[in-house]
Amino acid sequence: MFKKFKEFSELVAFEHTIFSGAFILIAMIVASVEINNSIWFGFRILFLCILALVSARNFAMGFNRYCDRDIDIKNSRTDKRPSVDGRISPFSVLLFCIFNAMIFIGVSYYINELAFYLSIPFLIILGGYSYTKRFSYLAHLVLGISLGLAPIAGVIAVTGEITLWSVFLAMGVVFWVGGFDLLYSIQDIEFDKKEGLYSIPAIFGERKTLIISRVFHVLAVIFWALFIGFSQGWIFAYIGLLASIIMLVYEQYLVSLDFKNIPKAFFVTNGYLGFVFFIFILIDGIGKTHGM
Repeated sequence: MFKKFKEFSELVAFEHTIFSGAFILIAMIVASVEINNSIWFGFRILFLCILALVSARNFAMGFNRYCDRDIDIKNSRTDKRPSVDGRISPFSVLLFCIFNAMIFIGVSYYINELAFYLSIPFLIILGGYSYTKRFSYLAHLVLGISLGLAPIAGVIAVTGEITLWSVFLAMGVVFWVGGFDLLYSIQDIEFDKKEGLYSIPAIFGERKTLIISRVFHVLAVIFWALFIGFSQGWIFAYIGLLASIIMLVYEQYLVSLDFKNIPKAFFVTNGYLGFVFFIFILIDGIGKTHGM
């Protein structure tokens, strides 16, 4: 059983949940401070949101692996994934997706009415990403939208509505993710060309991809600045934003030096970014609720 659990964890790259996990917590803290004057939104909401986040991400990643198994088996970078090397059958992957989709819808029902109504549209967006690379080079932004749903879900869970600042926070995530996915996709540029897949690197080349990625990251910073401004009075959040800018610059620098640095830039830098941003939001929230 442990072996099978490990294989499914590898299938969905469970450790990467931190990319979206930090931003759903940011949204939940800011929302809770606004309506409760407290950073704490309760164990019930925390537990339900963790279940929703994990099940939604499991569905998205599992469905992507299911849809892409014919592509992944041809790519030397992905041909060792459990979905294509025989460790997990296509039928098992499909059952895994259905199971997690049902959990997500069920959990959304217990969060609140709006969360339940949006659960299926959210799943459609998450599943739709798996097909976009076959017909549009906007797949990078669709991936960003998929992760950008996390902070929207967070504010819905706490307040039952979507606020303007949460939209700005989500848009920052969209362009942050789109920017680093562009860098990551450079690794597959020749493969995508050969297979006729749509990606910005395959269509526009490496140099233009680097420029577009930088533009995306500039847009991410702008939207995060708007998020801080419209959520009012989050002073330490600007330090978190500055730290995020430094990490994004470092990521772009690493990749520009050598494309062999892409895995390091992708997994290490981006993993820390959300966590660091979250820490400064948390410090701000504690200060605001204690009159500091």
